[in-house]
Amino acid sequence: MTNPVAKLLGALPPGVRLVAGGTVVLGASSYIFLALAGHGLDTTQVAGVSMLWTLVMSVGYGLFSPVELELNRLVAARDVAGHGPGPAIRRVLLATAAVLAVVLAGVAVAARPIADRFFSGDIGLVAGMGGALVGLAVSSVARGALAGLGRFGAYGLQLGVDGGLRIGLAALIPLFGVHSAFAFSLILVVAPLAASVIGMRSVLADRRGGPAPAWRDVVTGLGLLTGSTLLAQLMVNAAVVSVGVLSPSSKALIAALLNAVVLARVPLFAYAAIQASLVSSLSGAAAAGNHAEFRKVLLRTGGIVALMCTAAGVPTVILGPWAIRLFFKAQDVLGPLDFLWLSLGTLCYMLATVFGQALLSLGRHQRQLLSWLAGTVVLVAVTAAPGAIATRVELAYLAGAAVSAAAMLWALARSLSAPVATAVEPGATMAARQSSEV
Repeated sequence: MTNPVAKLLGALPPGVRLVAGGTVVLGASSYIFLALAGHGLDTTQVAGVSMLWTLVMSVGYGLFSPVELELNRLVAARDVAGHGPGPAIRRVLLATAAVLAVVLAGVAVAARPIADRFFSGDIGLVAGMGGALVGLAVSSVARGALAGLGRFGAYGLQLGVDGGLRIGLAALIPLFGVHSAFAFSLILVVAPLAASVIGMRSVLADRRGGPAPAWRDVVTGLGLLTGSTLLAQLMVNAAVVSVGVLSPSSKALIAALLNAVVLARVPLFAYAAIQASLVSSLSGAAAAGNHAEFRKVLLRTGGIVALMCTAAGVPTVILGPWAIRLFFKAQDVLGPLDFLWLSLGTLCYMLATVFGQALLSLGRHQRQLLSWLAGTVVLVAVTAAPGAIATRVELAYLAGAAVSAAAMLWALARSLSAPVATAVEPGATMAARQSSEV
């Protein structure tokens, strides 16, 4: 009899198991890094390091996560056509460097206000933030190239080395008697850069040539994808922020809702191990015009996401109110129905993310962005409706994510019903593809 676990793993896109270990290490390193900082620094320094980590992860993710996804798509399509990754990497790297230069110039100009506002006047942490953004930008390029070539062993190794260095270096700093927030900030620079060098070794060995992607494709793709990423981040984080804006005196509700959102979003961490191989598999199938394989990977991934959300959501709905009181000392202001709306919202949000990656793989960046925009409009409308504030923000999350997912599914159905020749072709420009969409 077939092992159900083995059957489930076999249904995952190729490479997921190789990436999963690195994802776990990198995810755990965030918590351990902050915990070690808490034990080695005073309260003010800990607050500065925590704020640094939050800013780098939020701003950096919005800016450079699209770099990894777009380069993944470009390299996978080129690989199917027999072209090497080098020309695509160089152009995406230059575009990323341009964005990074603008951001770093802004940080340099506003260094003193940033230090006073976020880091209790510690200008060293502003420098650390700039360096951490450089590390994140470089690592995004490396991961995008590795995923596009299907080298998920090296991809997982890069994630694991990055996380392992963060843990190891954070543990060493106090042992040497160093109690400096700046020293901890340098870890967020050194770890991703060192891991990227290891990851890029196998990419640089690929000497295949081929035409470079058009600058218009690169810039347009990154711009549209950045918009989609920012809207998606707004949607998934809107509930707590909305309560803080609309009812700032509801401190107990804000704290409890933050804890509830963390529990409801547990499946998102598991999805991180799927995303890279999903985009690579879908992009390869799209470039080859293989709609049957494209649908197969998409249906399997959607089914697995639904199973993950169900497996995590049922206990969350039942035990969530008790769990946040026990582990987070939250007040008794949320019930099972609140957790149900949040869990269903996470299911719809993850399906929207899967469908969005599929649209990305087909080069339908504009449709992905418009779908997130439609969901955001619905989210704002439901949030502004009359009723209990907690219920409003929870239903807004669910409704916004559901509308985004439905819009993307409709866009996918239209794209996949077109003749194979209209699928993403290596020689076609994104501008031409998108002009036929609108």
